[in-house]
Amino acid sequence: MRQKMVDSQIAGRGIKDPRVLEALRKVPRHEFVLPAEKFLAYEDSPLPIGHGQTISQPFIVGLMTELLEPEPEDRVYELGTGSGYQAAVLAELVKDVYTVEIVEPLYREAKARLERLGYRNVQVRYGDGSKGWPEEAPFDKMIVTAAGIKIPEALITQLKEGGRIVMPVGEPQEQVLVVGIKENNALKTFQSIPVRFVPLVGEPPPHL
Repeated sequence: MRQKMVDSQIAGRGIKDPRVLEALRKVPRHEFVLPAEKFLAYEDSPLPIGHGQTISQPFIVGLMTELLEPEPEDRVYELGTGSGYQAAVLAELVKDVYTVEIVEPLYREAKARLERLGYRNVQVRYGDGSKGWPEEAPFDKMIVTAAGIKIPEALITQLKEGGRIVMPVGEPQEQVLVVGIKENNALKTFQSIPVRFVPLVGEPPPHL
């Protein structure tokens, strides 16, 4: 089922990076969903993981990972651990992953799950991911798995010069996947595709 998911939903929709495709073939997505949802684990859709959060559809995970351009020696920061699936995919591709989750039950579950599955190069922290992980900065790459009105300044500061960040940006009804590249201490951005993500927890209302 996992092979079929990669072939039809991910490679079949234009994801080409062979390392990304291999990582998606390897990570057992059914381990990262609720028990009642396991039979849907390899369908092309997001799934609820509890506490108002979701695991992204496989194609979006593949696209965001490919847009990040992960390299074997990269140190990657993730805002929004969720179930831990995106962190596990990245762990197959890079040297170290540092991931932060603000919903405490999800943090505990993801940390235990990643340890049980043997992902020794992932560090999981409980807290506000929009503040980054200053003592481990700077990072080669960053990925944000919930939507915000803009890319948090703390993340831009903690991104290496020449580094990349991928994040869904926009208000709930109108979001786009944004890729930022840090050049001369500022972020040069371009847009990928329209998306629909849960909002960052703690994100203030857009018009206050």
